[in-house]
Amino acid sequence: MKALKFGILLALALPGFVHAEQVAQATSPDGRIVVQLDLNSEGRLAYRVLRDGKPVIADSRLGFILRNDRQLLRNLQLDRQSSSSFDETWEQPWGERRFVRNHYNELRADFAEKDRDHRRFSMVFRVFDDGVGFRYDVPKQPGLAEAKIVQELTEFAVARPSTAWWIPAYQWNREEYLYNRTPLSQVGVAQTPITLRADDGLHVTLHEAALVDYAGMNLAKGEGQVLHASLTPGSGPAPVVRATPFQTPWRTIQIGERAADLVESSLVLNLNEPNRLGDVGWFKPHKYVGVWWSLHLDKETWATGPRHGATTENTKRYIDFAAANGFRGVLVEGWNVGWDGDWFANGWDFDFRKPTPDYDLRGLAAYAKAKGVHLIGHHETGCAVSHYERQMDEAFALFDTIGIDAVKTGYVCDAGQIERQDVAKGPVLREWHEGQWMSNHHLRVVQDAARHHVAINAHEPIKDTGLRRTYPNWISREGARGQEFNAWGDPPNTPEHEVTLVYTRMLAGPMDYTPGVVSLTGKNGQEIGSTLARQLALYVALYSPIQMAADLPEHYAQHPDAFRFIKDVAVDWDESHLIAGEVGEYAAIARKQRGDAAWFIGAINDRHARTVPLRLDFLDAGKRYRAEIYRDGEGADWQGDARFRFVREERTVKRGDVLDAWLAGGGGVAVRLVPLPR
Repeated sequence: MKALKFGILLALALPGFVHAEQVAQATSPDGRIVVQLDLNSEGRLAYRVLRDGKPVIADSRLGFILRNDRQLLRNLQLDRQSSSSFDETWEQPWGERRFVRNHYNELRADFAEKDRDHRRFSMVFRVFDDGVGFRYDVPKQPGLAEAKIVQELTEFAVARPSTAWWIPAYQWNREEYLYNRTPLSQVGVAQTPITLRADDGLHVTLHEAALVDYAGMNLAKGEGQVLHASLTPGSGPAPVVRATPFQTPWRTIQIGERAADLVESSLVLNLNEPNRLGDVGWFKPHKYVGVWWSLHLDKETWATGPRHGATTENTKRYIDFAAANGFRGVLVEGWNVGWDGDWFANGWDFDFRKPTPDYDLRGLAAYAKAKGVHLIGHHETGCAVSHYERQMDEAFALFDTIGIDAVKTGYVCDAGQIERQDVAKGPVLREWHEGQWMSNHHLRVVQDAARHHVAINAHEPIKDTGLRRTYPNWISREGARGQEFNAWGDPPNTPEHEVTLVYTRMLAGPMDYTPGVVSLTGKNGQEIGSTLARQLALYVALYSPIQMAADLPEHYAQHPDAFRFIKDVAVDWDESHLIAGEVGEYAAIARKQRGDAAWFIGAINDRHARTVPLRLDFLDAGKRYRAEIYRDGEGADWQGDARFRFVREERTVKRGDVLDAWLAGGGGVAVRLVPLPR
């Protein structure tokens, strides 16, 4: 009753919601989170979210601006409502955790216009213990056969003064920006996920789930602390064109008292449909090496010629290295026709079925197979996306025939410059990477790849919204500044960047960050702002079921102690827990190896040295473990030769012990915990 009274008073206090009446409500299973829906005297619809009786999201409007009809936002009345509860536990084929509980209470509220065409839509809210998901459900109806959505009027009126961690939307370099840390009042137009920490300590992340046949949602700052949905534009008459019936993606609000509550949330995954592919056992989570870092160092080239990296001889060297060190995969970039000349944003010359003359694709696939290794395919489109679609089925079929079961795709071009050509030799239209057309393109890719038992690791991708639950062969993606910026970026990634990723980008899903550069040096001697121990910790801190040992084989030979952890670390997990951390400052994550009793810890730090207590409360009681610790050495730092100060040591530990980990500025610690015989 207290929460209800507070919500009504809050609505009455806001402009435009005078005489608002609450018409529906839903509560989380534990009773702490409440969603309330209001209609004001103009028939405008709004929602609010409260936690423990206090506002998290104040009254926030809902509705649509349509190009082909009048706006759908006024003169609404509640037609009917229904409530239900759901509780299941489902299993991921691979992931941060093996078993996921999906427990929520659902409210479905149907609204209709009082006048004219009496157009209808429903709001569906699912309220979890860790947040809220909601979406519009628009039925087929005589007055609205097709919706050309210019603007979705969804708002998030953040109720508490907050700090925000965010990257800008609608910029040329897609998602590849360093994160801003600002007051919420200074946010411009932000991509999601955007993470907020209120002044009273409450943590909130805003994002979306199940982005299917719709434009990606960004958030534009309005008055006060209101964030408005901003749909990514396309080449058509409106950002979204949908025939009815249709459902929007889920708009998500993850809520927690601690940063750990965000990191351990499965809300986005749970709002996606179950696996549609059936058995995907043909793909195995794994680590890989390959012809990649040498290209970013400019030691080798994608193009053919005297420095071509993707040669038969060079690839055999990487296959031998992978086989000798237990890596399943070898990625090779620049293997196919089309890289010669100016390929950037000019992918019309790429042929994804034809290797260069100096690359024996079939022979190398057989050579790898004989050594227990798999080649990883690479399809860089140069943003000539329609050109790629015309070839991809044959390309995936070829890979299936020779045993390549994972492909890294790429969409390198400036944002808004995707090239769409609906008819061969017809006009070329320009699309954004996260527009509706590209949303559909990426699903066409993963669906076609699945038919040929190929997994997709997309770079320069559309954002992750949990569709890996529905299509598990969408194993990973980029979607943020990765390791390559440490080779040539100006500036390179800061110590804060990877720490912030844990609480922002990684809440969306796996990232192929490509860690493990033990040389700590980029192109032309550029320093990487990281200690050696931190490069190891990234394997645990940044989840992906496909992890690269990104450095050159000769560099691993120079750092055998560090390389030992890279060979030992797992990539698939039964459990994952943030055991210590604050947004943008530091993060320590513990993960239990899938199907094994071993645990791993990865802790990474910003530029300020600190000691972090790592509490081993997650270990099994009554067991002793050998803790293999890879840590920053005395005086280590993220700049200069101190980056290489490094210690490997062992201790015996048990449940309840605390490892006091000193983290250098830009440093980290990696730990492997192996049960000892009784």
